[in-house]
Amino acid sequence: MSFLDTLIKDPEYQSHEPRKPEEIAEPDVIISPDTRRENRIPQGQSRTKKWPVLDAHGAPPIDLATWQFEVDGLIENPLKFSLDEFMQLPAVKVYADFHCVTRWSRLDNVWTGVSTREIAQRAGIKPEAKFVLALAYDYGWTTNVPIEYFLNDDSLFAFLHDGQPIPLEHGGPVRLIIPQLYAWKSAKWVRGVRFLSEDQAGFWEEGGYHMRGNPWVGSDGERFRWS
Repeated sequence: MSFLDTLIKDPEYQSHEPRKPEEIAEPDVIISPDTRRENRIPQGQSRTKKWPVLDAHGAPPIDLATWQFEVDGLIENPLKFSLDEFMQLPAVKVYADFHCVTRWSRLDNVWTGVSTREIAQRAGIKPEAKFVLALAYDYGWTTNVPIEYFLNDDSLFAFLHDGQPIPLEHGGPVRLIIPQLYAWKSAKWVRGVRFLSEDQAGFWEEGGYHMRGNPWVGSDGERFRWS
């Protein structure tokens, strides 16, 4: 089997050029604003047509029968969902690009899942909540997100990618997607979120990654705290 044959048989390989937002024919798809940029690839990044697998510890064992999603912290109504209950929440679709801090960008993705705003509305966020800590199933992994990015209309808890269930190696059954920040903020294997008044570094942030992680800021994006 040739290398080209391997690529052609990879269901996640993009053989087409990225669509423009106006070419998305499906109604009611939320268009991430960064896809409307003249140059959709941030400085220092390059496009990949594949979907690389990157994580801190490898995919954790997840029992779908006991999977739970919990919301706590500075909220009026603590929430807890089983996977079946979570899948029955109102769903949205988002067209977005995906930028990894390791300098690759995967353009032209359609994510389906539960809007972060839907979760926030049900939880009743208290005014003093300014940050969100995403909690994941992979051995206590966390990441922090400013609440204004968490509440963007293109942010969601996704369970489908391009119409297919998100594979375990890519963060399924449910992962957080924050398109306007670097992809390490889009926590894989998410098991809940906590609303906080003060910023709290997560796994990669404790190692020196940027506390916000905007790929479009400065000459090389907000990759590390000292950049």
